[in-house]
Amino acid sequence: MRRRQIERRQKQRRRRQMVAAAERLALFILVTAAVLFMVGSFLVERKRENLETLSLPDWCQEAYLPVNPYSRPGTKRTKVKNIVVHYVANPKTTARENRNYFAGMAEAPESERRSVSSHFIIGLDGEILCCVPVQEVAYANYPRNEDTISIECCHPDSSGKFTQETQDSLVKLVSWLCQSLDLRASDVIRHYDVSGKDCPKYYVEHEEAWSALRDEIADQIK
Repeated sequence: MRRRQIERRQKQRRRRQMVAAAERLALFILVTAAVLFMVGSFLVERKRENLETLSLPDWCQEAYLPVNPYSRPGTKRTKVKNIVVHYVANPKTTARENRNYFAGMAEAPESERRSVSSHFIIGLDGEILCCVPVQEVAYANYPRNEDTISIECCHPDSSGKFTQETQDSLVKLVSWLCQSLDLRASDVIRHYDVSGKDCPKYYVEHEEAWSALRDEIADQIK
């Protein structure tokens, strides 16, 4: 009889210990979740503030498009998750010519109008134009226009390969954006990664060139 009582008490003690351990684990999980939520909220808020206050460096030319439904809708946004690299797909054209093409959508005949624009265009000599403020939506990255920054790059021939000057400016611009908006080199993607489109052509067809470009960006960020 006494032996059964001892065994019963031992079972009860083990149950209490298991309940206590489960309660401590549940409390740990709740506290950890709360801390992670607070940290995540802080980082999101900091990124939002960084985006809102971001101003162009002196090596980037302000060439804003007029507000219009076809190339600069004026839609504000509060977050950026990725920076998307494009090529203009029109060899030998300049950054200014491509900027003016975007602007011309507002006055184009109805049959020729379409939604098209980019935040930045980098020219053959490395000049950088900002066509749409980063705090606004541009049209280059559908269906990710709301949370991405787009960069169009000019190129001298149909291969789509950037000149060294264009690539140097791309690395400089992307690195500055990443540092300013708390993004990483892994957050820099191709248009291909968004929509499957063969863009930027050379860097879709040559994965090693794209990897090298991102490595260069990562080194510059550091």
